[in-house]
Amino acid sequence: MLNSHHKIVVYMEGHIDSDYGKMGTGVVRYLKNPIVAVIDQAFAGRQMSEFIDTTKQVPILSSLKEAISKGAEVLVLGIAPSGGRIPESWNAVIEEALENGLSIVNGLHDLLQPKWRSKIKNPSQQWIWDVRVPQFVPPIATGKAANLNNKRVLFVGTDMAVGKMTAGLELYSWLQKQKVNTGFVATGQIGITITGNGIPLDAFKVDHACGAVEQVVLEQSEKEIVLVEGQGSLLHPGSTATLPLMRGSCPTHLILCLRAEKTSLRSPEHIHIPDLNDFIALNESLATVVGTFPSAKVIGIAANTSTLSEKDAQTYLKMTRQKTGLVVTDPVRYSIDPIGEKLLSV
Repeated sequence: MLNSHHKIVVYMEGHIDSDYGKMGTGVVRYLKNPIVAVIDQAFAGRQMSEFIDTTKQVPILSSLKEAISKGAEVLVLGIAPSGGRIPESWNAVIEEALENGLSIVNGLHDLLQPKWRSKIKNPSQQWIWDVRVPQFVPPIATGKAANLNNKRVLFVGTDMAVGKMTAGLELYSWLQKQKVNTGFVATGQIGITITGNGIPLDAFKVDHACGAVEQVVLEQSEKEIVLVEGQGSLLHPGSTATLPLMRGSCPTHLILCLRAEKTSLRSPEHIHIPDLNDFIALNESLATVVGTFPSAKVIGIAANTSTLSEKDAQTYLKMTRQKTGLVVTDPVRYSIDPIGEKLLSV
């Protein structure tokens, strides 16, 4: 469906500077396609480089019409509202896109195909990609990944939206530059959109989730290192994603991702993030289960320091290194290199 030559416009109305815009910012930062524009009336006339760390020149426009005039061919819905529902306020934009021959990428739980496919004008070239539709029914997991001889790296987090995908893609790019035979298992809508492959983990039935992870990890058994995109957090009462990722991938290494300024979950805020060393031990214990599965150790921490000043960021990284004894870096603000070098050395 989505080819590398397609020109992209990303819809981010009202959410360029919010956590709900992570689909859009991920697409802008990592998708190889030409990004014609981002749509957000409030920031029209500015560049995305003012809001995220990117060297791409991506203008912010006020309307889809302007983006179409610049050659946009595919509309990416770049906002992830709570619950994955499509607001009715988006209907006009979706209809305008289809009426003008654009294809659409939708990463939300609400599907576009059932309601909007009749609006497609040119079925031979135009399409709707509902990313969160599982493409297969997997067998029940059996722990086969534990028998592989490669390194399997799972990204875990202290919360939702802390940078697990970002750290994974940064490390994937770094390893590719080092000529390491590396695979990336996308498990969420952004990673699938960017790489073109993967599994929408939260769209699988609970009994099938581990098997889905196991299947895609086994498919990359020839890779020297397989990076598994993390989802959710063991701390979050609304998340069930971490355990099937652990059981399906049987990781050999873990990378902890967090937001440096947070001492509690984004929501619900009454749940406090525990001592990092205790949380690291919890993830290692669950991944290994008293030796039942491969030994999995956290080898580094990817800390999002974007809300901190340069001085405070450096202080945080230094203190966290001292506290945990681990490699700690901000993979976007600085680089993923220290974690990559550690992974190659263990």
